[in-house]
Amino acid sequence: MSSVNKSELYSLYGGDIREIPAYNILQASRYLKIPFETLRGWVRGRTRVDDKGNRRFVEPVIKLPDRERPSLSFVNLIEAHVLDGMRRQYGVPFKRIKSGLEFLEEKQPSMHPLADWLFQTDGVDLFIEHLHSYLNISSQGQLVMKHVMGAFLHRIDRSVDGTPTRLYPFIKKPERISDQELNKLEQQSRSVVINPLISFGKPILVGTGIPTAIIAERFQAGDSIEILAEDYNLAPEQIQKAIRYENEAPASKAA
Repeated sequence: MSSVNKSELYSLYGGDIREIPAYNILQASRYLKIPFETLRGWVRGRTRVDDKGNRRFVEPVIKLPDRERPSLSFVNLIEAHVLDGMRRQYGVPFKRIKSGLEFLEEKQPSMHPLADWLFQTDGVDLFIEHLHSYLNISSQGQLVMKHVMGAFLHRIDRSVDGTPTRLYPFIKKPERISDQELNKLEQQSRSVVINPLISFGKPILVGTGIPTAIIAERFQAGDSIEILAEDYNLAPEQIQKAIRYENEAPASKAA
């Protein structure tokens, strides 16, 4: 991206920096704490082998800005973040998620149905209703799934027209979300933010322009938490959260 100036980027990608491919799959995997293979399947598609040994390609559920370039935009990060909320609660299979999104898109047309603001209202109910027979969940189960989705959706800031503007990624996420783990997720502070307009969209500590990666690199190089807190004029707790966020690797299990 360094060889392309901002005006060219705006010309190429419709004038919205949030749609520019800025994160490779490995970066997005680390930022969102999503297994690499899982995320790659969501954005690049994957080959499935059935019981008879037949191979079939399954199309991606998240549309990248450029199909020839395996990089996600900020909007794609939002989509993957929301999709991860579904995966961790019920482990919904890839093909079923794709079917549900196609159904949702018929009802609420959008290039990015998972990131669209309508998904915060009717979209959630439509999606759950479409998956109801597959998941075999009771009304209480539907409420639980909606509760989980709410925990993920509440970490997205939006403009007045509903467009996503900032994402507050979780520092740590469990593979599956029990009631106890859900309470922990809801109580996690919004300490780290991804804003496409600040620090080239890298994760930073909230209220600063300081990338969490820089803090973690200095800590690994030998700087103490106290020295880092003094250098950046931050509380030691903020430094610790930046380090925890960077050191918390995504699970390796694909879904």
